[in-house]
Amino acid sequence: MKILCVIPARYASTRLPGKPLRDIAGKPMICRVYDRAAQARSLSGVVVATDDERILQTVEKHGGRAMMTAKDHPTGTDRLAEVASAYSDVDLIINVQGDEPLIEPDLIDELGRAFETDAELQMATVMTPITEEAEQNNPNNVKVVTDKNGYALYFSRSLLPYPRNVVGTPVYKHIGIYAYRRDFLLAYAKMNPTPLERAESLEQLRALENGYRIKCIETTARFVGVDTPEDLAKVNEIYKSMKENGEATKS
Repeated sequence: MKILCVIPARYASTRLPGKPLRDIAGKPMICRVYDRAAQARSLSGVVVATDDERILQTVEKHGGRAMMTAKDHPTGTDRLAEVASAYSDVDLIINVQGDEPLIEPDLIDELGRAFETDAELQMATVMTPITEEAEQNNPNNVKVVTDKNGYALYFSRSLLPYPRNVVGTPVYKHIGIYAYRRDFLLAYAKMNPTPLERAESLEQLRALENGYRIKCIETTARFVGVDTPEDLAKVNEIYKSMKENGEATKS
């Protein structure tokens, strides 16, 4: 399969304006994300999808590929679909968020492999265990429950499953990294919003409500999405620690 990684990056951010260009250990964040994604072995290419000329120029100056997309896309899926429509030779689109500078390249490869073993699969994503009660009950952390084969049954901002009878039931946080077959992505972007999607404000529920299966890959990888100045400081500390420990940090 020919796999393209797309990294959406908008300049506007309520809590951290200009977020993609914020410095992480000497490089703009969007370049950190780009470099880590590019280490995935299965990819045919990586492209940043942006609505801002400053981000475009930063990525291209860094030696990466970027594409200007419309500023008025109502959802991230619409922006992704605009890129997918420009790459007709691609089989699979993997969406890595532009504020995930600690994305694991191996995880990107694992998402791609899920489609090699399931010819009917149209969409896949990632989940990770959460054990702290406060994090489990935080509505900003989207939870997911799956069937025995790892296919999503439901996503919610509420605690899932509710431990009425069994204390200590595993709780999984959904990580917003997606893989789509290109043709499905183009069709998915044209589907009307669905009732549960509107209720939870979770776009992936549109796929479930339309009868599609979503494979959830479990991982224990570290994820520190950058939404606030505090997140940015934390990621800078992690990069500093990685450098001091001699870890491979091509990014």
